[in-house]
Order: sequence, then structure tokens, then C-alpha cells
Amino acid sequence: MAALYLFLLFYCFLSTFGQRYQPTWESLESRPLPDWYDEAKLGIFMHWGVFSVPSYSAVWFWNYWKNGHRDIVNFMKRNYRPDFTYADFAADFKAEFYDPKRWAATLEASGAKYVVLVSKHHEGFTNWPSNYSWNWNSYDVGPHRDLVGELADAIRNTTNLRFGLYHSLLEWYNPLYLRDKANNFTTQDFVKFKSMPELYELVNRYKPEVVWSDGEWEAPDTYWTSKEFLAWLYNDSPVKDTVVTNDRWGKGDMCHHGGYFTCHDKYLPTTLQKRKFENSWTIDKNHWGFRRDARIEDFYSTRELIATFAQTVSCGGNMLMNVGPTSYGTIQPVYEERLLQFGKWMRINGEAIYSSKPWTVQQDNATQTCWYTMKKTETGTNVYAIILEWPDTNYLYLKAPISSSSTLITMLGYQDYNFSYSKVQPSGVNITMPNISFSKIPSTDAWVFKMTDIAN
Repeated sequence: MAALYLFLLFYCFLSTFGQRYQPTWESLESRPLPDWYDEAKLGIFMHWGVFSVPSYSAVWFWNYWKNGHRDIVNFMKRNYRPDFTYADFAADFKAEFYDPKRWAATLEASGAKYVVLVSKHHEGFTNWPSNYSWNWNSYDVGPHRDLVGELADAIRNTTNLRFGLYHSLLEWYNPLYLRDKANNFTTQDFVKFKSMPELYELVNRYKPEVVWSDGEWEAPDTYWTSKEFLAWLYNDSPVKDTVVTNDRWGKGDMCHHGGYFTCHDKYLPTTLQKRKFENSWTIDKNHWGFRRDARIEDFYSTRELIATFAQTVSCGGNMLMNVGPTSYGTIQPVYEERLLQFGKWMRINGEAIYSSKPWTVQQDNATQTCWYTMKKTETGTNVYAIILEWPDTNYLYLKAPISSSSTLITMLGYQDYNFSYSKVQPSGVNITMPNISFSKIPSTDAWVFKMTDIAN
């Protein structure tokens, strides 16, 4: 009887206060992913920092320069005095045109449901007035502004987006980190006095609902005390009920442990994944930050971005689409155009995206440029075929769907028209493509056919 009483008391405690997660991967990974993240499908990544000042080659500019990359070394010789240091760039990180409300409006117009801003990259410069980054933060030098806080406020006060933050665990040239590294990570001074204190500071001050970790690859998660941080994040932090995290918490953890998986940059599988994943994808084909020397052909077209997005969502993932703001605080027109064009497509076709689930088939075997999503309804299953190439003939053959007697086929954005089709044995449908005037066609980049009450 006493044992039963203790069990009921413990059950009531769990029901009242929720599960307590332990600092082990088994316990941490038992936490369900908050629903909002899977429903969102699209986020915007923003790489912004001191590297935005030279805005040449990459966000790894400092590392490449220190390691003697000839292109970077020659760039510095041609354009800067001989004793110029990387820290000298910070004074020119002024963000004088930074308008966080305008940024927020542009981000929301893209169709995204969350944003992840770089709070600190591997260079160690913090985009907020951190108590743990003296004179190497956006308040003490450069903009003299709390860049993180201003965007967090604008996002929350003017949009329905979720606000998230990227944070690099390591700092390339921090003396504490270099000393720990020289000690083969048997000491943890950098973690105790720099990296982890500022991560707790970020969460408590700005309450990000995405904590996007990076810079983990040189040391195990036991050095970083990552599991202890995640246990606090899930149990006691101000965002414990809604926060999501990725898989970059220690050497060897990526694609094995954490929250959702990123596996590697630009992770784009072709089959359904067992674990929720995120594809972090750049608009600039090869770089994360703003580049002054970029050419128009260096950027993915809107059609290419939508194609990548369709494949990502069909295989069970989210896409985190990256833009690189300028050091003076603007989103360049080429990035802004891509975001706005993407948002236009999403306003028409969002029904096939938001809160959708992967179907039993991802890519159609007959029409390779078709990716599927689905939604359950009270009467059955609605399947959405995202078509990336308009057919050359007057019909579209899709091999995967099996129609029922009540199946209707429509095109999202093309109102009040049911497409005629014929059932193909043993499976598939032939959709008759009518002549649609250019002014009536809903998109020029990709089209979505909605098929109701599909039998399979």
C-alpha cells in the first residue's frame, strides 16, 4: 500500500511539474520536439559580424588570413596598412543603416516562420553587450548597439516569427581556448569562464526558441559540458517548453546526438529521414556572409531555392535559408528580392508546406521533378504534388498516387477549376493540362497539384 502511495505521489509530481531531463543523451533525446518547429518548415539564417567588414571570400576570413591563404594575404597587402589587425575591422562594423523593424518585415514576407541570427561566430565577437566579451562586442566597439536585442524586440513586437540564435562554442584565437586546446582539452577554463557563461546569458536575456550551436568539432561534448547545458535548457530555462536545438554539441555528435539533425551544411537527402533534420542552405552558392565581390551568377535563383525547399520538406526536413547582411546594416537587394519572391510563392502554395507531413513517396518515379507532401483530413488523405517543371505535353503523368472515387485534383492558386484526369493501372494518374493564360498561372517557378482523398 505504501509503495502504491509513493508511485501515485511520484506520478502526480511528474504530471504537475513535467519530466526532468538528465544530462545524458538517452534522457535528452527522449524530449519530444516542440510541434511548432516541424510545422514551420522554413527559417531564415543571418550571418553577421566583423567578417562583414572585409566582406571578402568568406566568414572564415580571419582564419584563412592567419593560415596564409594567398588570396586573403594578397587582398590585405593591396588594401590595408602592414600593421593592420583583424580587430581593427571592428571599428568599421558600424551598422549605421540597421533598421531591425525593416528586417523583421522582410523576413516575415519571405514566408519563413522563424529566424536564426548569428550572435557570435568563431571570431568571438558578440553581437550583444556580453558580460563575458569585454571590448569585443557590438556595444563597446563598432555599432555601439545591442544588435541581438533590437532584432529580438522587432521580431516579437511586429511579426509572428519565432526568434532564434546561433552561437559558436569555440573561438579561434581566444587565449583561454588555445590553452585548453594545448592541454588536449583536459582543462576547461574557456568553457567555465567564457563559452558557457555567455550561452546561459544569451538564453536568459533574449529567450531564443532556437539555440543553434556550432564550433564544436575540435572537442568532445564532455569538454563543452553540453549535456549539462541542455538539461538546464529543457528543465529550467525560460524557453524550456518551446526551445529547439540542433546536433552540434561536441566532436562526433553531429548527425548522432542532440535535437534535430543538421549532419553537415547543405544537408539535402533524397529519401525520407528517420529523424527531423534541417537543411541550412545559402542563397549565395558558396558563402555564408555578404561579399562585395559577388556576381549575380553566384546566387541561386528563386526557382532553384524553391526546388531545394520542396525536396527538403518532402524528405521530412526544414530549410534554414541564409542571407548575409552588410556591415552597414542592410539586406542587399539580391537577397531581399529572393526573400520576397520566395514569400510570394509561399503565400500561394503554403497549404502544401506548413504543417504538412512526408507522404509514403517523396519523389515521383515517373516525373523526377515532382516532390510530394501530404495532410490527413477527416475524409482521407490529401496529397500535394510540387511540380518543378511544367510538362511539355498536354498531360502530366504522376506514377505514385492512387486515386479514389472521390478524388479531386486542383492547382493551388488557380481558383475554381477541377483538373480532369484518368486513372492509370496499376497506379498513377494522367492529369489533363488545359491551356492557361500567362496572367492566370499562379507561379512561374513551381506549381502544386492538390489531390484529395488519395487511396494510398
